Amino acid sequence: MKLHLAGASARNTITGYGAGYVLVNGARHDENLIVLPDRVLPWSAGSFETLGAENFVEIAQLDLEVVLVGTGATLRFPSPQVIRPLVDARIGFEVMDTPAACRTYNILAAEERRVAAALLLR
Repeated sequence: MKLHLAGASARNTITGYGAGYVLVNGARHDENLIVLPDRVLPWSAGSFETLGAENFVEIAQLDLEVVLVGTGATLRFPSPQVIRPLVDARIGFEVMDTPAACRTYNILAAEERRVAAALLLR
């Protein structure tokens, strides 16, 4: 049974994920990235331990409703100071493990929401 719309879409979809990688429209990405419905950007974040507010300033400058922060294989919460640029820009955010962020991104993108998935893969 097909659970997605038939036909071509110009929107990015996360088509798979595993330890240290995600597939966006079938293309493999092994580095931290920001997935948007219309493009994929590299994300300057190094690792969860080195996340800083500067990593979210670049995201806060995008025209978004919500950011899904994928923190890797396990759910970890960044400090409020790190996420502050999103709060100041009035952008909603959810923190979850990367697999959950991938699944949630697909749902929100299919609803044509202005969503980004900021994914830590390493």
